[in-house]
Amino acid sequence: MKESLKVPTMAELHSQGISPEVLFWVGCAGSFDDRAKKITKALVKIMHSAKVSFAVLGTEGSCTGDPAKRAGNEFLFQMQAVANIEVMNSYEIKKIVTACPHCFNTIKNEYPSLGGQYEVVHHTQFLKSLLDSGRLSIQGGQFRGKRITFHDPCYLGRANNIYEAPRELIKKLDAELVEMKNCRKKGLCCGAGGAQMFKDAEPGKKEINIERTEQALQTKPDIIAAGCPFCNTMMSDGVKNKAEAAVAVQDIAELIAKAKDL
Repeated sequence: MKESLKVPTMAELHSQGISPEVLFWVGCAGSFDDRAKKITKALVKIMHSAKVSFAVLGTEGSCTGDPAKRAGNEFLFQMQAVANIEVMNSYEIKKIVTACPHCFNTIKNEYPSLGGQYEVVHHTQFLKSLLDSGRLSIQGGQFRGKRITFHDPCYLGRANNIYEAPRELIKKLDAELVEMKNCRKKGLCCGAGGAQMFKDAEPGKKEINIERTEQALQTKPDIIAAGCPFCNTMMSDGVKNKAEAAVAVQDIAELIAKAKDL
């Protein structure tokens, strides 16, 4: 791994008496899925560029338990959640940044009742805060004239009312933000939520990700922007199904990293 992509663990920093500014919660997708790893790397590059002090749990972390809970296994969820909370509390974690809305929603809204009280921030919110504070700057010239539509992840938008941060980041790229007919509070699920990512779809006339991709393609975009690794997978599969090879599906972090030539 390149030196610029060095990612310290909480254990390493703790042994040196260092408390990082944020814990970067990578999540299962960002750790193990080859496509989502690119989102993780993009965010790491941006945080290095902005001189953000961060660390990950590494092997000390587990799945948040979101898939287990959504699939109905509350017992497994609580086992995973309590184990994570014990580790994070041992490091006195205060602020968590994650690129996964599923992890974001679960840690923010489900962990407090189990003893996990943290400030949890989605990476689009965090990136916007870095821009607003002057720690991060973007020259989005290469995206000028590009049509970008943003797909609202369910657990970011409708579940937590976060709609503007990703859109403001797209506008900072000098791109043209084109909205789908179903956006913000009327956004349509990509088809992966509620643990649907890990099972076969029920019988029906059309897969949800195909329907959502068709809505995105109606805006005639150059890029479909996402803010969730699951949404990224579902929309990418939808684009392949429609043979729209010219349309890229990219996470907001990837777009910003590209704009900064990281």
